[in-house]
Amino acid sequence: MTVDDENEGGTPEPPTYPTPHHEVDHTAEPSDDPLAIRLEQLILGADRRYTPFQAARTAGVSMELASRFWRAMGFADIGQAKALTEADVLALRRLAGLVEAGLLSEPMAVQVARSTGQTTARLAEWQIDSFLEGLTEPPEPGMTRTEVTYPLVELLLPELEEFLIYVWRRQLAAATGRVVQAADDEEMVDRRLAVGFADLVGFTRLTRRLEEEELGELVEAFETTCADLVAAHGGRLIKTLGDEVLYAADDAGTAAEIALRLIETLSHDETMPALRVGIAFGTVTTRMGDVFGTTVNLASRLTSIAPKDAVLVDGALAEELSRTGEAPVSETAAAEDAARAEKEGREPARYRFALQPMWQRPVRGLGVIEPWLLTRRPTQGLSGGSGRA
Repeated sequence: MTVDDENEGGTPEPPTYPTPHHEVDHTAEPSDDPLAIRLEQLILGADRRYTPFQAARTAGVSMELASRFWRAMGFADIGQAKALTEADVLALRRLAGLVEAGLLSEPMAVQVARSTGQTTARLAEWQIDSFLEGLTEPPEPGMTRTEVTYPLVELLLPELEEFLIYVWRRQLAAATGRVVQAADDEEMVDRRLAVGFADLVGFTRLTRRLEEEELGELVEAFETTCADLVAAHGGRLIKTLGDEVLYAADDAGTAAEIALRLIETLSHDETMPALRVGIAFGTVTTRMGDVFGTTVNLASRLTSIAPKDAVLVDGALAEELSRTGEAPVSETAAAEDAARAEKEGREPARYRFALQPMWQRPVRGLGVIEPWLLTRRPTQGLSGGSGRA
């Protein structure tokens, strides 16, 4: 995800919120549906009291800054409708207060608003589309879904709010711990990570063959499986893109284990298409929870050329696995070590992974690369073979 430059210009007059920069009017009128208003009051805990200009003035911030915050949070322009509450005023005041106190720069405050808005927007949409939809079936004939929604939201709201805060604090503690353990200040932004892409093969063809509901169920199952496996084995899910997931790990071994677990798990699920995974290791720029840079691009390219139900890694990750003793430098070296160990009466080295050099090939924008095929050592753990016929 990229952060767009903010180009809004300030204006001393308060005729609109935000000030439009083109002739087309994209303002959205707040809903006047009685149930929608009641639900809004229930969720926000306050009535509509302010126009955007009144909210900005009450919060003590400029219309320009209020406009930037509002847009960054992902909300539509609403002209000068009286649609804002005390909570909106308080949010503006808090963000502006962080800037005035010097704790955040103005651009950083806008980024806070944007990252929070983007993350919670997806969460809210998912809860309404999936969670609430399944629970708001009318319990009695003749009742509409809207008649069930209000009492249901009233019961769920405090529980979901508490759980959201709990998870956020947990995630914040984990992220803070990673920052504290960084070697230096530069590593807080530009870090050495293993980055992996997992991609469903032939997904475009599936979209033409499956019904929308079936396709949605497949994507949800894929994302859920990937998210669970990435988290369980110590990685971090960066984002999902329908038929593709992007994850990161602090070390090469963790990323490799996750990749093989994904292949092993999904290859035994006959409802899933084949999977391919690409991993690269190197310096990565992190921003707003996303990752950028040549390492990420390389992982994506490796995924696109990986065989079905297989994992390709770059030379840097292969070298790191060898350095840490998780894969032999070569199968010849492993065999020689095993022979020496038997002769000396000791246990041979135990490797988790095997690496096989593949063909060299040019990759647009990255030059010539030599991928390595990553598999699991057959004598340890799960078999690396596919469960597909």
